[in-house]
Amino acid sequence: MHPARCYVEISRSRIAGNYRAVCAAVRPGTEVMGVVKADAYGHGSVEVSRVLTREGARWLAVSSVDEGIVLRRAGIDCRILVMAGVMPWERSALREHRLTPAIHSLEELADFGGDSVNHRGEPLDVHLKIDTGLNRLGARAGEREIIAAIQAARGVRIEGLMSHFASAADFISQQTEEQIQAFDRIAAALANAGIRPPLTHCAGTNAIAYLRPGAAKTMVRPGHAIYGYVSPARGHAPHATFHVEPALSWKTHIVTVKDIPARAKVGYGGSFVAPAPMRIAVLAAGYADGIPHRLSNKGRVIAGGKFAPILGTVSMDLTTIDISASPHLRPGDEVTLLGREGEVSLDAQQIARTAGTISYNVLCGISARVKRCYVD
Repeated sequence: MHPARCYVEISRSRIAGNYRAVCAAVRPGTEVMGVVKADAYGHGSVEVSRVLTREGARWLAVSSVDEGIVLRRAGIDCRILVMAGVMPWERSALREHRLTPAIHSLEELADFGGDSVNHRGEPLDVHLKIDTGLNRLGARAGEREIIAAIQAARGVRIEGLMSHFASAADFISQQTEEQIQAFDRIAAALANAGIRPPLTHCAGTNAIAYLRPGAAKTMVRPGHAIYGYVSPARGHAPHATFHVEPALSWKTHIVTVKDIPARAKVGYGGSFVAPAPMRIAVLAAGYADGIPHRLSNKGRVIAGGKFAPILGTVSMDLTTIDISASPHLRPGDEVTLLGREGEVSLDAQQIARTAGTISYNVLCGISARVKRCYVD
């Protein structure tokens, strides 16, 4: 078979190893929920979910009902939490596909309690999210209001109490400690009222890696770590509790090679002017494949085992690079956009710094037209 023009190679063993590293870093008995939303951060949610469930994951997290249905239709049978909201017209699909919703307001809790009972009268398990300071999703209410709403709700069972940290890698700010205190205060008030959800969870990758007292509850939610990344910490942070390795490498091929003279203009708008005679290559990938447009004239790739600067403007389908340091390269030769060739490497965090974005955006930005290939 001929290789794809542009493809990513994803290591199942790296994903499995990263998941095991997180499991080893938390207390025995802590549930480790693998976050596979956004097509597993561009790695392919179905295949990643298969790897994680083989490793023993009993919970996965997705963003939407549609993402959960994709997994169910692929035969993924573990528990699935829908974290980013359920639209009113999607509620019937929760029972049909055995999906567990995160509830984000007391009004929504009442709505679910009113319409979620099925013909057997079985309650629907839900996870109630508390907004402890991120000010995005989650209920913002006092302990008494939350207790009253839970006690009044019918047709639902509070299986989980959850929140989300805003600044888990920032050790200059006190925000995470304040969020832990706010969550613990509400959890304690609920417990005093006889409401003790078996699952409590706040910590994602950064809160697990740079563990603070009280951050890890009975469940943790690693996402970025499963794919091989932990965000750099700010301030005097402890050493990371685990080591992970990127699971994805990204490749494309050279379409054409040409020599250009000094003062030749390259790309739309002539934004690069050759300072001397150069050998350039045009790659079969552009911003429609996920190469950030902001890498124009400042990004780089790996060609022939050496860094090769991006010249001119990144186009929709093509990107031009300088291969003067690797003049032997020819059309059809492979070039690394993200990954390693010998001792030279580029990861998503390095690319993100150059593009002025974050590594999550780089990985999730690799488009659907880029072929996903899996290796063991």
